[in-house]
Order: sequence, then structure tokens, then C-alpha cells
Amino acid sequence: MMNPAKLFKIKGAWDKFSQNHPRFVQFLGAINRDGIKEGTIIEINVVTPEGKNISSNLKITQSDIELFKELSEISKS
Repeated sequence: MMNPAKLFKIKGAWDKFSQNHPRFVQFLGAINRDGIKEGTIIEINVVTPEGKNISSNLKITQSDIELFKELSEISKS
């Protein structure tokens, strides 16, 4: 079982992240509403302040979906 104090700390960090990046949080909400299905490809692209481009992608598996559900349940409590 996760430490309640740690959960509280994570919640505070998430609240701050949400304030700093509201459009990204809305983006995550849209993904959640539409549902991520097995076979969905998520691509991430990062550009450093120096201009270096780093990108990767992953194809969602059933075990990934199960992890997302568990994390979602934790965040609701």
C-alpha cells in the first residue's frame, strides 16, 4: 500500500503542474475521454533549450491499459 503522505505530496505536485500547464492537462483529459485502446501509438517529441530534438514512440499494450486503470483509480482516492 502506498504511503498516504506520499500520495498527498504527489497530489500537490500534480496541482502545481496543472496550474503551470493547463492546455496539456486538457489534452490528457481529451485522450482519457476518447479512450486509449490497445494498438494506439503515443509519440513524444522533446526539444531542449539548445535545440536538440529527442523523440520516441510506443505502441500501447493491454498491460499498459491495465496500468493506466490502476493509476486512475489511485488518483480518484
